[in-house]
Parts: sequence; structure tokens; C-alpha cells
Amino acid sequence: MTIGMIFAISLVASLIITLALEKKFIPFLMRIKMGQVILDIGPRWHKSKEGTPTMGGIFFIFAIVVVTLVFGAYHAVINGDWSVLITLAMMVLFGVIGFIDDYTKFVKKQNQGLTAIQKLVLQFAVSALYIGAMAALGYIDTELKLPFTDKTLELGIFYYILSIIFITFTVNSVNLTDGIDGLAGSVTLVISVLFSALAIMSGGMALTSLMGAVVGGLIGFLWYNINPARIFMGDTGSLFLGGFVVGIAYIFDCPVLVFISGLWYMIESVSVMLQVFSFKVFHRRIFKMTPIHHHFEMIGWSEHKIVRRFSIFTAIMCIIAYFAFK
Repeated sequence: MTIGMIFAISLVASLIITLALEKKFIPFLMRIKMGQVILDIGPRWHKSKEGTPTMGGIFFIFAIVVVTLVFGAYHAVINGDWSVLITLAMMVLFGVIGFIDDYTKFVKKQNQGLTAIQKLVLQFAVSALYIGAMAALGYIDTELKLPFTDKTLELGIFYYILSIIFITFTVNSVNLTDGIDGLAGSVTLVISVLFSALAIMSGGMALTSLMGAVVGGLIGFLWYNINPARIFMGDTGSLFLGGFVVGIAYIFDCPVLVFISGLWYMIESVSVMLQVFSFKVFHRRIFKMTPIHHHFEMIGWSEHKIVRRFSIFTAIMCIIAYFAFK
């Protein structure tokens, strides 16, 4: 079986599984009132979305895991390359953290699940375990590849420390991006196309299977998540996808890759930090609302326009990232 066939089969299988699960279980989630609670501090028109089923990330997570294990695990074991399975495990662990958070919100019937400290402790723990496993098996070293050059920067022990922080920051940045219908899924889909091309070029069967599964799963999820969304991915899905985008970069031993291609995620996080800093220090807000996608909503952009424009922005950044490390 060729690498192209592995990608195509994984994509189609993941797409079919995701769509089938959504069609069957969205009505069930509505019956048990597994709906999103919308905070009053958000845009007032988002109140109309209250009650939309959440935790939809479970569907594409299940599809991605099953398809990758069926079509990719064999090649990983035969070739002695465990990086894909380690990364898949890390993605699932972040998804579990999100599931605990979403389920806690459901039980409490409010938009507050795990506390910020609880989530950070769990996220740092998963990040540390991942970096430790990848380093122990020799999949990463302490040299940071610099874009547009053949040079590297030796960071020593600081590489591991910075990596743990960077993984946690990226995962939470993806989570912040998931604020309007289809945004996080669309941006991540664009990035997954870049990663798919790199995976196919690398010739890694297991990695290609994972990439096909992610692309198929995201297409299937977006079928029901594009505005007006019939289901939200919840923290279950967004934290899983955060683990995915940063994990693939570490498989390529090139974390800067996700910083460039996933720049929109970083902008979302930085907008929140700047807003908080400005308000606490100067008692003034820089943006009308953060994360920054809400600012664009407040100035009159539709959700469709926001998703389209920042998906295009991400596509441009992916092209830059490709040539930065070609």
C-alpha cells in the first residue's frame, strides 16, 4: 500500500466515522441537555447559541484514534518509530483534561469547570511527560532549528523547560481560538494540510495515517460546526487539537514550525494578555473584547467573514512556514 493510499484511506475512514457518530449522537446530546452555557460577558448575540450540544470533540477524537491505530500503528511498530503513538497519546491526554472540564461544567450547569490552576497543573504534567518520552527515545534534541537558515541554536536543558511551557501555551491558545462557529476547526484544518504535505514528503506511513485521520475528522466535524453550529467541540476537542498541532511540530523536531503556521493561535492568546495588562495597569482596554476574534465581531464582522479571513491568513502563514524550513 502506497503512502498516498494510506493518507486517502485514513481521511475517508475518519470522515465517515465522524459524520456517522455526529448524526447518531447530536440528537442524544440535545435530549440530555448537554448544551453550552453562554457567559453574559461575551457578545450578547451569542446567547442564541445557548443549549447547543458541546463535547463534540469526542467524535473526531474517536475517529482519529481508531483510524490511526488501525492504519498507522502497524507501521510504527514495524519501523520502530514510536513518536507518532507517543504524540497520539499526548493528544488524547489533553483531550481527557478537556473532557473533565466539559463534564464538570455539565454537572454544575455553569460555564466554569476545572479551575485555571487545576487545568494548568494537568497540562504542564502532560507536556512534561511528552517531552520526557520524546527526549528519552531520541526523537528530539536540545537544538532549535532557525527558520530560513540551516543554523540551529543550542539551548541545552532550557530547551526542555521552554518546550513544556510552549506546549502548554499552544494548547491553551488553540482553546482560546475556539470561540465562534468553525474558527478553531477551520484554522486547524488549514494547518493540518501543511503537516499532511510534510508527512507525505517524509515518507512516514504512521504519521501520514495520523494526518489523513485528522483531516478527515476535522472535515466531518466542520460539516456540523460551521455557522450556525449544530455542535461545539468543547474543551475536549480544542485541547486535543492543541496537542495535535504542537505534537506534529515536535515529531518534525521543529517547534518553530507551529509558531509560524499557527500564528493566529498565538495572536488570540497575546490579545488576552495585552488586554488584561492594559486594563490592570492603565485601566483602559486595547480591544473591544478578547480573545481578539470577539473584537472583530464587535466591530461588525460576521462569523463567516472572521473564519474565512483568518483561515486565509493561516494558509499564508503555512506557505511561509513551508519555505522557512524547506
